[in-house]
Amino acid sequence: MPQTIELIMPDDFHVHLRDGAALQFTVPDVARQFGRALIMPNLKPPVTSAALALSYAERIGAAIPPESIFTPLMTLYLTNKTSMGDVRNAFDAGIKGFKLYPAGATTNSDDGVTRLDLCDPALSMMAELGMPLLVHGEVTDAAVDIFDREAVFIQTVLIPLRARHPALKIVLEHITTKAAADYVQSAPEGIVATITAHHLLYNRSAMLVGGIRPHYYCLPILKRESHRAALLQAATSGSPRFFLGTDSAPHAQDAKEAACGCAGCYTASHALELYATAFEQAGALDKLEGFASVFGAQFYGLPLNTQKIRLVKESWQMPAELAFVGTQKLIPLNAGETIAWRFDGVI
Repeated sequence: MPQTIELIMPDDFHVHLRDGAALQFTVPDVARQFGRALIMPNLKPPVTSAALALSYAERIGAAIPPESIFTPLMTLYLTNKTSMGDVRNAFDAGIKGFKLYPAGATTNSDDGVTRLDLCDPALSMMAELGMPLLVHGEVTDAAVDIFDREAVFIQTVLIPLRARHPALKIVLEHITTKAAADYVQSAPEGIVATITAHHLLYNRSAMLVGGIRPHYYCLPILKRESHRAALLQAATSGSPRFFLGTDSAPHAQDAKEAACGCAGCYTASHALELYATAFEQAGALDKLEGFASVFGAQFYGLPLNTQKIRLVKESWQMPAELAFVGTQKLIPLNAGETIAWRFDGVI
């Protein structure tokens, strides 16, 4: 008999679904494996108000398969102009957090924050209401090496931010370095981190050795092996400060395989299988449920999902491509590769 794992149904606390016709492809993939997902607001134009978020949630809802229990959790895009009233309206509408994109840091971040001090009134209101700030933790200074931008952000932006707003709840999203893992684990209460499957499984050699592999290109970028090992240790430690956020980000094949390709790895179709692979490699499958199903829900004040899912230790081959909008194709991470674990459905 193959090895099986049963988990409380997990949640994905960081995912990109895009909008329009793309939702018919991305939403079913996420809804298949997760009970809830925190939806990123970096659309064009960005989701900056409660009304825009609720409208986006309706479009997502229309793409959820009828048999699914999936619930999207909405976020707003923090800008220099976000007001205290905007925060209060978002809180009253059930929005789960505001996303801080330093301007120019990643996909569709051109409308992001240019000076964080301009946001201090909004951040004070968020702290008062207990509404989290979700942080893309990289500086955008061209003088800072791309592999150092997360560590520099912690020292020059995050630590001063927490000094100004010590009661503000913060999620340092998709961490990629030992510096980030160490900081989150040792810092005063109120800060947590999400970790992606691809940052647990791969270092920068996976993207660069033997030729450039654009479908492994993401932001924050894959780092050295020592950083991957530190992330895996943090994820499997059992600490409630670390939990699942895939950062799955769909881009059509021609947008990835281009002279200036887009950043983002598509893992929504097989995320839990990848996390199980990483946790098995660390000999810590017993820690997967806390990381995937418990700690994130607890941080966001949500009840645990009542259903369970099953994973089976059974090899299968990831398709080389997936259908996407129109005639476009979506190339998933691990395209054409053998995956060691298989999602066996909701039980």
